[in-house]
Amino acid sequence: MASSNIRYGEGVTREIGMVTKISIIIIIIIIIIIIIISLAFILQDLQNMGARNVCLMTDKNLSSLPPVKAVLESLSSNGVNFRVYDDVRVEPTDGSFMDAIAFAKKEPFDMFVAVGGGSVIDTCKAANLYSCHPEADFLDFVNAPIGKGKPITKALKPLIAVPTTAGTGSETTGVAIFDYEPLKAKTGIASRTIRPMLGLVDPLHTLSMPSRVTANSGFDVLCHALESYTALPYHQRRPCPPNPINRPAYQGSNPISDVWSRHALKVVAKYLKRAVNDPEDVEARSSMHLASVFAGIGFGNAGVHLCHGMSYPIAGNVKTHQAAGYDVDHPLVPHGLSVVLTSPAVFKFTASMCPERHLEAAEILGADISRLKKEDAGLALADQLRQFLFDLQVEDGLGALGYKQEDIPDLVRGTIPQERVTKLSPRGHTEDDLEQLFADSMKLY
Repeated sequence: MASSNIRYGEGVTREIGMVTKISIIIIIIIIIIIIIISLAFILQDLQNMGARNVCLMTDKNLSSLPPVKAVLESLSSNGVNFRVYDDVRVEPTDGSFMDAIAFAKKEPFDMFVAVGGGSVIDTCKAANLYSCHPEADFLDFVNAPIGKGKPITKALKPLIAVPTTAGTGSETTGVAIFDYEPLKAKTGIASRTIRPMLGLVDPLHTLSMPSRVTANSGFDVLCHALESYTALPYHQRRPCPPNPINRPAYQGSNPISDVWSRHALKVVAKYLKRAVNDPEDVEARSSMHLASVFAGIGFGNAGVHLCHGMSYPIAGNVKTHQAAGYDVDHPLVPHGLSVVLTSPAVFKFTASMCPERHLEAAEILGADISRLKKEDAGLALADQLRQFLFDLQVEDGLGALGYKQEDIPDLVRGTIPQERVTKLSPRGHTEDDLEQLFADSMKLY
């Protein structure tokens, strides 16, 4: 497992110009292996970097807000040349990725900076990747079976991520997700190579998030933590790739990721409702920003499973739903919402394979499990999640987003290609199981 580079603190964004201009010495703690009680840590210094031409990516909504202004002022005051691309699409598509890639290919950028939520950071990852592989076809690095899933063999330019939402954890992961419009399904690129070299986690940036954006971002953290903690254990993954370069980014639940995922869940249980209900609660919003990082490190190595796999067609097949709090010109099911709506059904389904973990998660979220048995685990966690979502005024299931029973076959078809994540479910599943999970998620309360 490779650790992620994070610098955290109020006002940390002001340092970005220094990062790109002067030498950087960053300590990377790489946790190699655990054998009973032994931990091996390797400290590695990054090479000095003198950035001369920076590509800064953001979106139209953020381009005039304080987070981007802080970055631009820092770059300018430190004499760093830069170009701004602010056409990132919220919930990016293959088309919007390719537009950003075309921009990145226009100039010989030697560093990338992404300021925004997961959509911006993922778009910047893709732009960096393909600008360093100008000969590649777009589908070359896209996950199979939609793309060719080729390994990335060339070094990329350094990428610094400045997350402005507390949800995706994209600043810690080697994953870039997008809607593949020809199939109306989400897919992505997964490789440790595209992971940002540094994340600047500035809690002040989250204070401007609208309440529903805070909630939906938090639901992504919630499911990252739950899914990675309950994923198929790493030692049960088969087959083992003969060459490490072919090893998938997601390894299954493991003792190291468990630490991050469990702690992230505890932070979500304590602070998410406060962060949603009071935008001026700095402690709560700062804590959720860190929870996003914690969960990102957890799932970035362990992976996610059914909630995320099923979420991609939910978001990709959106019809008319207009998400509150999002200033966009297209129908949208925010990622965190598309993930969390199936969570009660999913964890009721998976609980039989690791009931102790499901019971522990239910307890962290507030359930009294003192008199429960293992066979009660699924219902206990499902009920706790349902109450959690009700308290946060979440839409009453997929039906409230405009989906009907006749849409289920399309949702199942959109889930099947997501085997990169669905295979990490601790419980095997059939198409009939997926149909039932979608049906059970049509109405929550």
